[in-house]
Amino acid sequence: MPVVVLLFMAAFAKAQSAQTLLKEVDAKVKSYENIAIDFKYGLSNDAEGINQETRGNVVLQGDLYKLDLIGTTQLFDGKNVYSISPEDEEVTISPMSDQDPDAITPSKMLSFFNDGYRQEMDISQNVQGRTIQFVKLTPIDSNSEIKSTLLGIDKQTKHIYKLIISQKNGSKITITVNSFKTNQPMAKNMFVFDESKYSNYYINKL
Repeated sequence: MPVVVLLFMAAFAKAQSAQTLLKEVDAKVKSYENIAIDFKYGLSNDAEGINQETRGNVVLQGDLYKLDLIGTTQLFDGKNVYSISPEDEEVTISPMSDQDPDAITPSKMLSFFNDGYRQEMDISQNVQGRTIQFVKLTPIDSNSEIKSTLLGIDKQTKHIYKLIISQKNGSKITITVNSFKTNQPMAKNMFVFDESKYSNYYINKL
Protein backbone atom coordinates (compact mmCIF):
# COMPACT_ATOMS: atom_id res chain seq x y z
CA MET A 1 0.00 0.00 0.00
CA PRO A 2 1.25 3.54 -0.67
CA VAL A 3 3.01 5.09 2.32
CA VAL A 4 0.58 8.04 2.41
CA VAL A 5 -2.37 5.64 2.77
CA LEU A 6 -0.65 3.75 5.58
CA LEU A 7 0.08 7.01 7.38
CA PHE A 8 -3.55 8.08 6.99
CA MET A 9 -4.78 4.77 8.36
CA ALA A 10 -2.41 4.99 11.33
CA ALA A 11 -3.57 8.55 12.09
CA PHE A 12 -7.20 7.50 11.81
CA ALA A 13 -6.62 4.58 14.19
CA LYS A 14 -4.96 6.91 16.74
CA ALA A 15 -7.90 9.33 16.51
CA GLN A 16 -10.41 6.51 16.97
CA SER A 17 -8.52 5.18 20.00
CA ALA A 18 -8.41 8.68 21.50
CA GLN A 19 -12.15 9.17 20.95
CA THR A 20 -12.92 5.82 22.60
CA LEU A 21 -10.81 6.64 25.65
CA LEU A 22 -12.31 10.12 26.03
CA LYS A 23 -15.84 8.71 25.79
CA GLU A 24 -14.97 6.36 28.65
CA VAL A 25 -13.65 9.30 30.70
CA ASP A 26 -16.80 11.34 29.99
CA ALA A 27 -19.10 8.46 30.94
CA LYS A 28 -17.18 7.89 34.19
CA VAL A 29 -17.40 11.57 35.16
CA LYS A 30 -21.14 11.70 34.46
CA SER A 31 -21.72 8.64 36.65
CA TYR A 32 -20.71 10.53 39.82
CA GLU A 33 -23.07 12.64 41.91
CA ASN A 34 -20.24 15.02 42.77
CA ILE A 35 -16.45 15.25 42.49
CA ALA A 36 -13.91 16.90 44.82
CA ILE A 37 -10.43 17.52 43.42
CA ASP A 38 -7.23 18.82 45.06
CA PHE A 39 -4.71 19.90 42.46
CA LYS A 40 -1.42 21.63 41.75
CA TYR A 41 -1.60 24.60 39.37
CA GLY A 42 1.42 25.80 37.43
CA LEU A 43 1.88 28.74 35.06
CA SER A 44 5.08 29.25 33.07
CA ASN A 45 6.30 31.45 30.24
CA ASP A 46 10.04 31.28 29.57
CA ALA A 47 10.09 34.45 27.44
CA GLU A 48 8.43 36.46 30.21
CA GLY A 49 10.41 34.82 33.01
CA ILE A 50 7.24 33.49 34.65
CA ASN A 51 7.28 30.28 36.65
CA GLN A 52 4.53 30.08 39.28
CA GLU A 53 3.10 27.14 41.18
CA THR A 54 0.29 26.91 43.73
CA ARG A 55 -2.31 24.53 45.12
CA GLY A 56 -6.07 24.64 44.68
CA ASN A 57 -9.23 22.63 45.08
CA VAL A 58 -12.58 22.44 43.36
CA VAL A 59 -15.91 20.78 44.11
CA LEU A 60 -18.13 19.91 41.13
CA GLN A 61 -21.75 18.83 40.95
CA GLY A 62 -23.05 18.82 37.40
CA ASP A 63 -22.38 22.35 36.10
CA LEU A 64 -22.21 23.82 39.61
CA TYR A 65 -18.80 24.40 41.18
CA LYS A 66 -16.83 25.97 43.99
CA LEU A 67 -13.19 26.72 43.21
CA ASP A 68 -10.50 27.90 45.63
CA LEU A 69 -7.32 29.08 43.92
CA ILE A 70 -4.68 31.76 44.58
CA GLY A 71 -6.55 33.20 47.57
CA THR A 72 -9.79 33.65 45.67
CA THR A 73 -13.02 31.65 45.78
CA GLN A 74 -15.14 31.30 42.64
CA LEU A 75 -18.69 30.00 42.93
CA PHE A 76 -21.17 29.09 40.20
CA ASP A 77 -24.80 28.55 41.23
CA GLY A 78 -26.16 27.67 37.80
CA LYS A 79 -26.77 31.26 36.75
CA ASN A 80 -24.08 33.60 38.05
CA VAL A 81 -20.36 33.37 38.75
CA TYR A 82 -19.28 34.87 42.09
CA SER A 83 -15.60 35.77 42.46
CA ILE A 84 -14.81 36.37 46.13
CA SER A 85 -11.53 38.09 47.07
CA PRO A 86 -10.89 38.33 50.84
CA GLU A 87 -7.70 40.33 50.22
CA ASP A 88 -9.61 43.06 48.35
CA GLU A 89 -12.82 42.53 50.34
CA GLU A 90 -14.70 42.45 47.06
CA VAL A 91 -17.22 40.17 45.39
CA THR A 92 -17.71 40.34 41.63
CA ILE A 93 -20.96 38.89 40.31
CA SER A 94 -21.30 38.19 36.59
CA PRO A 95 -23.75 36.11 34.53
CA MET A 96 -22.32 32.88 33.14
CA SER A 97 -23.46 34.10 29.70
CA ASP A 98 -20.81 36.84 29.94
CA GLN A 99 -17.96 34.35 30.41
CA ASP A 100 -15.57 33.48 27.58
CA PRO A 101 -17.24 30.52 25.81
CA ASP A 102 -13.82 29.07 24.93
CA ALA A 103 -12.44 29.24 28.47
CA ILE A 104 -11.91 25.93 30.28
CA THR A 105 -13.97 26.71 33.38
CA PRO A 106 -14.28 24.27 36.30
CA SER A 107 -17.65 23.21 34.84
CA LYS A 108 -15.88 22.18 31.64
CA MET A 109 -12.68 20.92 33.25
CA LEU A 110 -13.63 17.26 32.93
CA SER A 111 -15.58 17.47 29.67
CA PHE A 112 -14.21 20.34 27.55
CA PHE A 113 -12.62 17.86 25.15
CA ASN A 114 -15.97 16.70 23.76
CA ASP A 115 -16.29 19.52 21.22
CA GLY A 116 -14.02 21.72 19.16
CA TYR A 117 -10.85 19.62 19.22
CA ARG A 118 -9.01 17.18 17.00
CA GLN A 119 -8.11 14.20 19.19
CA GLU A 120 -5.18 11.79 18.89
CA MET A 121 -3.24 9.48 21.15
CA ASP A 122 0.10 10.80 22.44
CA ILE A 123 2.71 9.35 24.82
CA SER A 124 2.05 6.96 27.69
CA GLN A 125 3.90 7.36 31.00
CA ASN A 126 4.32 5.35 34.18
CA VAL A 127 3.65 7.61 37.17
CA GLN A 128 4.19 5.87 40.52
CA GLY A 129 2.91 2.58 39.13
CA ARG A 130 -0.02 4.14 37.29
CA THR A 131 -0.23 4.15 33.50
CA ILE A 132 -1.06 7.66 32.32
CA GLN A 133 -2.13 7.86 28.68
CA PHE A 134 -1.92 11.31 27.14
CA VAL A 135 -4.33 12.50 24.45
CA LYS A 136 -3.36 15.48 22.32
CA LEU A 137 -6.15 17.96 21.66
CA THR A 138 -5.73 20.56 18.91
CA PRO A 139 -8.38 23.29 18.56
CA ILE A 140 -10.34 23.15 15.31
CA ASP A 141 -10.73 26.94 15.45
CA SER A 142 -7.49 28.38 14.08
CA ASN A 143 -8.18 31.65 15.94
CA SER A 144 -8.09 29.95 19.34
CA GLU A 145 -5.51 31.27 21.80
CA ILE A 146 -4.71 27.65 22.67
CA LYS A 147 -2.03 25.96 20.57
CA SER A 148 -2.64 22.46 21.93
CA THR A 149 -3.65 20.61 25.08
CA LEU A 150 -2.29 17.36 26.50
CA LEU A 151 -4.79 15.46 28.63
CA GLY A 152 -3.27 12.77 30.88
CA ILE A 153 -5.69 9.98 31.79
CA ASP A 154 -5.24 7.17 34.30
CA LYS A 155 -5.96 4.13 32.12
CA GLN A 156 -7.25 2.05 35.02
CA THR A 157 -9.61 4.53 36.73
CA LYS A 158 -10.40 6.63 33.61
CA HIS A 159 -9.86 9.72 35.77
CA ILE A 160 -8.04 12.79 34.49
CA TYR A 161 -4.61 13.08 36.12
CA LYS A 162 -2.97 15.97 34.28
CA LEU A 163 -3.89 18.83 31.95
CA ILE A 164 -1.17 20.72 30.05
CA ILE A 165 -2.39 23.72 28.05
CA SER A 166 0.09 25.33 25.63
CA GLN A 167 -0.96 28.80 24.48
CA LYS A 168 0.16 30.65 21.37
CA ASN A 169 1.65 33.46 23.49
CA GLY A 170 4.20 31.00 24.92
CA SER A 171 2.44 30.44 28.24
CA LYS A 172 1.89 26.95 29.58
CA ILE A 173 -0.69 26.02 32.20
CA THR A 174 -0.27 22.69 34.00
CA ILE A 175 -2.89 21.21 36.32
CA THR A 176 -1.92 18.03 38.17
CA VAL A 177 -4.53 16.18 40.21
CA ASN A 178 -3.33 15.23 43.70
CA SER A 179 -6.60 13.66 44.88
CA PHE A 180 -9.84 12.78 43.11
CA LYS A 181 -12.77 11.98 45.43
CA THR A 182 -16.31 11.20 44.36
CA ASN A 183 -19.81 11.14 45.86
CA GLN A 184 -18.80 13.02 49.00
CA PRO A 185 -21.25 14.25 51.69
CA MET A 186 -22.04 17.84 50.79
CA ALA A 187 -23.89 20.74 52.40
CA LYS A 188 -27.08 21.78 50.61
CA ASN A 189 -25.85 25.37 50.37
CA MET A 190 -22.43 24.44 48.96
CA PHE A 191 -23.09 26.35 45.73
CA VAL A 192 -25.29 29.13 47.17
CA PHE A 193 -23.88 32.64 47.55
CA ASP A 194 -24.94 34.13 50.90
CA GLU A 195 -24.54 37.89 50.56
CA SER A 196 -25.09 38.40 54.31
CA LYS A 197 -21.67 36.82 54.96
CA TYR A 198 -20.01 39.62 53.00
CA SER A 199 -21.67 42.72 54.46
CA ASN A 200 -18.28 44.48 54.70
CA TYR A 201 -17.33 43.62 51.11
CA TYR A 202 -17.82 45.74 48.02
CA ILE A 203 -20.34 43.92 45.82
CA ASN A 204 -19.62 44.54 42.14
CA LYS A 205 -22.49 43.37 39.92
CA LEU A 206 -21.60 43.32 36.22
